[in-house]
Amino acid sequence: MSIHLVGGGSPTDEPELYDLFVSEAAVRGAAVGRDVPRIAVLIVTAGDVPSDEFRDGFPAMLATGGRCDARVTVVEAGSSFSTTVLNDIDGLLIAGGLTPAYLEAVAPLIDQVRLLVSDGLPYLGFSAGAMIAADRAVLGGWLIGDVQVCPEDASEDLDEVTLADGLGLVDLAIDVHAAQWGTLTRLIAATEAGLVRGGVAIDEGTALVVGDGALAVLGSGSVWRVEPQLDEDGDIVGVSVGTLGVE
Repeated sequence: MSIHLVGGGSPTDEPELYDLFVSEAAVRGAAVGRDVPRIAVLIVTAGDVPSDEFRDGFPAMLATGGRCDARVTVVEAGSSFSTTVLNDIDGLLIAGGLTPAYLEAVAPLIDQVRLLVSDGLPYLGFSAGAMIAADRAVLGGWLIGDVQVCPEDASEDLDEVTLADGLGLVDLAIDVHAAQWGTLTRLIAATEAGLVRGGVAIDEGTALVVGDGALAVLGSGSVWRVEPQLDEDGDIVGVSVGTLGVE
């Protein structure tokens, strides 16, 4: 089973990104005698973000990858999900919106999510859900000190680039909407400043799949890999940037 990290966009734009996730959930469901897999879909709203169209898009999008029972739970920013949303499920999808609100909302679930994923539960993080999957999650921000490192519109309502302990499903930092929002530079700057040990920035309409084998990239965009360059003393002297290949 795999961890699927989607860089955002519309959930209905490229439904083929979710086919593998649904098929993995189906395998897990079949192992307990379920013909139709149950997938928990968790959404956090802040006003009208994400939109009703976005919220309604996930069940329809998942259904294109095969029959499934999408169990959608929506909470308002500032609230938390009940641990019961994880009961007897075959897959977990955490959607997009305001990243700090998502991390706050899933806080009661973190230990349980780690246990389930380590036991083979497929996970799909869409935008915010991808960012919080990291050991150290980039929550947003557009400044490091007094220096602008990405567009203010990508700040997630934070000024300073802010990190926090995430779900701990992957050991690299994740940023999203890379080409579309200009967030690749945030990850580059955070790496050069030593705030993170490198990571990946994922374009919209693109997924990075982390499984037992090699990393896989799906979709129409790029996954940008950022790594620190160290001198003999282990000090950061630069950053290298490249893309992971598309399969």
